[in-house]
Amino acid sequence: MNSQSDVNIDPAGWRDYLELCKPNVVALMILTSLIGMLLATDQMVPFNILLLGNLGIAFSAGSAAAVNHIVDQHVDELMARTANRPIARGRVTVRQAILFAIATGVSGLCILIIFINPLTACLTLGSLVGYAFIYTMYLKRATPQNIVIGGLAGAAPPLLGWTAVTGEIHHDALLLVLIIFAWTPPHFWALAVHRKDEYAKADIPMLPVTHGEKYTKIHILLYTLILLVVSVMPFLTGMLGWLYLVGALSLGIGFIFWSVIMLYSEGGDSGMKTFNYSIVYLISLFCIMLLDHYVISASYPFEFI
Repeated sequence: MNSQSDVNIDPAGWRDYLELCKPNVVALMILTSLIGMLLATDQMVPFNILLLGNLGIAFSAGSAAAVNHIVDQHVDELMARTANRPIARGRVTVRQAILFAIATGVSGLCILIIFINPLTACLTLGSLVGYAFIYTMYLKRATPQNIVIGGLAGAAPPLLGWTAVTGEIHHDALLLVLIIFAWTPPHFWALAVHRKDEYAKADIPMLPVTHGEKYTKIHILLYTLILLVVSVMPFLTGMLGWLYLVGALSLGIGFIFWSVIMLYSEGGDSGMKTFNYSIVYLISLFCIMLLDHYVISASYPFEFI
């Protein structure tokens, strides 16, 4: 375990606070939030909603990520993937991180309440509480199904983007949430298989730790099959067209391919390759949604106000 007495600790810089926000994760969330906004209407989305809506959501997501760092500091010290995080290394104190999490969370919610609408602010608060407290503080250590149950909070951004534009919850927005909800388990379980020994060392009951790698790999394949079915629902409901259908099927078959490779692989880096593909899958799927929505309808995505 690292401590300030046996290692040289550099003072906290802006990069450390940025790292507390898990910028790569937040960037992916904001991409889905932005696309949720653009899909919510056939009209031009006001630029102030695009900017302030995503800023408020990003601040709130960063706050939740900071809470995750705070709660998991001792776990992070035990895992190679997270051992250099700011709190685990002592560059940021727990007190500093708590103040930062409060400041970013309150700022994000205030932006949404003042400039967007109360519904988006309430849904964002629910997502923040779900991830930072229910998942991080309880589910993560309580059940191997932690990521299945807790994944709902992480699936909310496209709904938040949608409500920022429309002020209401629509069934099409819930389909976007359902896609990310189905995507989350195979995404994280692929990483968990690759990092199984580290999760076991940290006493985190991830599925490959509690039920073994083979069981987990079978469930990854099952969830990718479920994801394929869920991903075509926007076409079946008339939300999106043929361009999206072709893209969703192609990407889904690719995900199934990597899941099968992982299922029959012993050791190696198939887990990380599947994990990396899952990120490409989600980014590509949402970008194809946008292409289908605007290329087919020949609309413009936003206006400056």
